[in-house]
Amino acid sequence: MLLQTVNLANVYSDPKTIVDKPTSKRSQQVLADFAAFYKNGSALVTEGSIVNFEDDDFVGEGLEIEPISLANFVEEPAFLDNVTDPLLRAWSQIVSGYWEDLVRQTNKTATCPAGTEDGPCEGTFIPLNHTFVIPGGRFREQSSHPFNFNYTPTDYWDSYWIVQGLLKSELYDVANSTLQNFMDEIHTYGFIPNGGRIYYLDRSQPPMFTRMVADYVAETNDTSVLERAVPSIENELQWWMNNRSVSVTSSYTGKTYTMFHYSVNNSAPRPESYIDDYSTAFDPTLPSLSESERSALYAELASGAETGWDYSSRYSAQPLAGGTNNTNPTLRTLNVRNIIPIDLNSILYKAHTLVADMYTSSGNSSAAATHLAVAASLREGILDLFWDSKKLAFYDYNLTSNARNDLYSAATFYPLWNSIIPDEVLASTENAFGFFAGLNLVLNRYNGTMPVTFLETGLQWDAPNTWPPHQYIILEALKALPSNITTSTLPTPPSNSSTYALVPEGQIGVAEDALPGQPIGGAGKNATKVGPAADISRLDGTVVNGGNATAGEGWAHALQRELANRYFASALCSWHATGGSIPGYLPRLSDQELNVTQSINNTGNMFEKFNITDVDSSGSGGEYTVQAGFGWTNGVVLWIASNYGQELVTPDCPDLLTITGRSGGATKSAAVSAYARPSLAILAALIAIVITNSLA
Repeated sequence: MLLQTVNLANVYSDPKTIVDKPTSKRSQQVLADFAAFYKNGSALVTEGSIVNFEDDDFVGEGLEIEPISLANFVEEPAFLDNVTDPLLRAWSQIVSGYWEDLVRQTNKTATCPAGTEDGPCEGTFIPLNHTFVIPGGRFREQSSHPFNFNYTPTDYWDSYWIVQGLLKSELYDVANSTLQNFMDEIHTYGFIPNGGRIYYLDRSQPPMFTRMVADYVAETNDTSVLERAVPSIENELQWWMNNRSVSVTSSYTGKTYTMFHYSVNNSAPRPESYIDDYSTAFDPTLPSLSESERSALYAELASGAETGWDYSSRYSAQPLAGGTNNTNPTLRTLNVRNIIPIDLNSILYKAHTLVADMYTSSGNSSAAATHLAVAASLREGILDLFWDSKKLAFYDYNLTSNARNDLYSAATFYPLWNSIIPDEVLASTENAFGFFAGLNLVLNRYNGTMPVTFLETGLQWDAPNTWPPHQYIILEALKALPSNITTSTLPTPPSNSSTYALVPEGQIGVAEDALPGQPIGGAGKNATKVGPAADISRLDGTVVNGGNATAGEGWAHALQRELANRYFASALCSWHATGGSIPGYLPRLSDQELNVTQSINNTGNMFEKFNITDVDSSGSGGEYTVQAGFGWTNGVVLWIASNYGQELVTPDCPDLLTITGRSGGATKSAAVSAYARPSLAILAALIAIVITNSLA
């Protein structure tokens, strides 16, 4: 009731604030103080009384961690020598330097016992024994950014791309510390929780730990970490087997496989997103739910958070139930627990092959064989359940319908990233390109990078948002293709057609005229949605902000070059549009220009997500205001600089004064979805429901 009352009073703009604040008293005293002024929903409960209670019984959030200095910081890591463009080299060095502002350690003097009732105070923070990196913005757990926000260590899967960046910046000790913290959590809890707070202990996230270890060892040759890491990997993989595996009989072949899904046992709103979950369940504009229906919905919402894609139409039974700006109807139809997801199973396949390699290196052939057998079964299941050889794409398998879903998403690239390439893709250049035809369409049609889906639902893991990890994964998927099917040039669409015509029939599942539009010109008009004029970003031999074509370049390399440059355009242009500048290379924008993004007093944001249609802007939507500063954004910048630095060219950033309606400000986003913050009318209705229930 305490958590519900504080959230419904809307005391804090972010529901995560209250659950991150340690108490200043013993737990029982806090509950007694709360009961003293809360009497059956009495009118005496006011916002002022709640604020006074919070001030008297809680201390500030984020005090459990403190900044530290990086003793071994490398001013000019070797990867910078790969970046030939002077401006981009200077900017990459700035991004690498952000790690100095992001490293933290546990402040043991300000840490209260977590989950105990007999201490002098109580908090939700899980103390970490080793150095960690913060994301900045809303998230205070292990992840990144140089601005002064409330802190907490990162969400689990974010850390993979942070580690990639740390390795490129030659901060090997910080990368090692990240691994050690995860090993501590596995030792204590048997798995890696979603984040570094006790309210995350009912769920994990995409299991990237094995890959982090393998990449760290490959980069540093520090095999000593394996002595502790391999048993930790075994424990984590066993947790997934014990808690998230399910037997699936294929409707296509009749074979039965052990596969994995996201499935959290939860019957209440998530503490860190209480008001969001509560408003979804009790939305007065939607049909009332029974108690069992609400419990099932809360389990789906928590399971959606475990996917890392919270939230996407990919996991919804009715993706467009709320149109493009009302997310609650779509969230009401979440079906996460009945989806066998492409990405999770691909990640676990790779984890088993990687740990098998570790065992082989140490001479333990028996353990290696055990993991290879699990991997072989997973691979067969992935190709059977997910792969559509006609559409040339992977689709999630739905246990409700016992068939593949038809919603196309960025998850289709995960198997190739994890070394699973279907025979049909390997059979011909035409098929291999067909698999990536959606990416080619995006680069020719839009201003930004590859979106999560092509559906505009208001959910943050849908169009128009694009996410840094996906661009990394797509680049890795392209690199995984053998040269015999990638050396021919990029195909061109038939006359009077756009690049949409090159996409295999039915692959995207969205008609050309139903794709998201690309605004152009000062009036904000859309480019035509059909025909060759829709490819508004297409140039001779390349695309806008796609770098420079080279003679004899194969199609797969061309797509890598274009996507790598386009990602740099998204990250750098949005940073510049929010106040970033580099003396001698990139002058600061005028106040008139920075006023468009509400960034007159800002010095540049590294956003967690971007916009497919505007490289000057952040992404939008979701449960919280768009974040300024995110570790995986920085990590992917540094990884691309290291791997594609010689092909990167200074981007052409659109003029901020010619397009209105942007949402890239440092302090707020104009496009936060309805789900991000309930309206005052809905809040009033919800409070009335609570009072009625408490008096009943």
